[in-house]
Amino acid sequence: MKAVVCITRGEPEALVVEHVPDPPMGPTEVRIGVHACGINFADTLLIAGTYQLKPMPPFIPGMEVAGEVLECGQEVRRCRAGDRVLATPDYGGFAEQAVVSETNTFVIPDHMDMATAAAFPVTYGTSHVALQCRALLRRGEILVVHGAAGGAGLSAVEIGKAMGAEVIATAGGAEKLAVAGAHGADHLVDSRAEDVRARIKSLTRTRGADVVYDPVGGDLFDASLRSIAWSGRILLIGFASGRVPQIPANIVMVKNVAVLGVHWGSYRSHDPGVLADSFEQLFAWYRDGRLKPHVGETYPLESAATALRTLLGRKTVGKLVLAIR
Repeated sequence: MKAVVCITRGEPEALVVEHVPDPPMGPTEVRIGVHACGINFADTLLIAGTYQLKPMPPFIPGMEVAGEVLECGQEVRRCRAGDRVLATPDYGGFAEQAVVSETNTFVIPDHMDMATAAAFPVTYGTSHVALQCRALLRRGEILVVHGAAGGAGLSAVEIGKAMGAEVIATAGGAEKLAVAGAHGADHLVDSRAEDVRARIKSLTRTRGADVVYDPVGGDLFDASLRSIAWSGRILLIGFASGRVPQIPANIVMVKNVAVLGVHWGSYRSHDPGVLADSFEQLFAWYRDGRLKPHVGETYPLESAATALRTLLGRKTVGKLVLAIR
């Protein structure tokens, strides 16, 4: 099969496209003919060797795939050959085939296309678990979403609205803010041109936000901590800005703030039932038309390095996807 291979850890440009043997399959695993693969910031960390998981090169990146089940291991019960599925391998997705555990494979709604399915699991899964399980977001609360035009941010905007929140979206520039608005954000804040802290305080009549969803970190985290309501919750999703914030414990204490880490992938080993329940709800919202994943650009398999470099440039809107077949 054809695959994108990380020969040595480093930058995306070091990736090569090669023909490699089909991956072996165990009794609790599913072989998927991959049609599309989602691209994530975590893929760049995996390639660089700075992610929590550190496979030894050579390995195939790619943490979310969509395609058709080719065959199932003898102990698999949740799906069968011919099913249309999305799946979340630890890595190995940037290829014409992927072998994934049954636990991490989900049959998709009939009218969900493959590019949408590939763009769905990590972003929507992360946002739903973060808002539902970690922040316990309640109807009527005020939710701030940073990086609201990216794949993760847009999913948080839509899920926040589906859960009944009032959503303040921050993003850099009018074009990105327009996308966030089209996906349901109630208020738009230009993080490049405006004082984010002051705008959040103004929009909340000085009270502050109940929940902040932050995949950016850096200066935006600092602004969030100073514009969060008493007893508010800040969700740490990632650090796309490149700066991991240092949290002043005195502010956390005085404002009774909860700062909550969210590593969606860890639920696959610690509590996979949470993910199964989450996807059931997410697919229901998708069928009802309440979730509309935005695929910003698609790339051929051979352009994986270009796609990853584009993602690192933080110029993307929505999700980037590799179209494999």
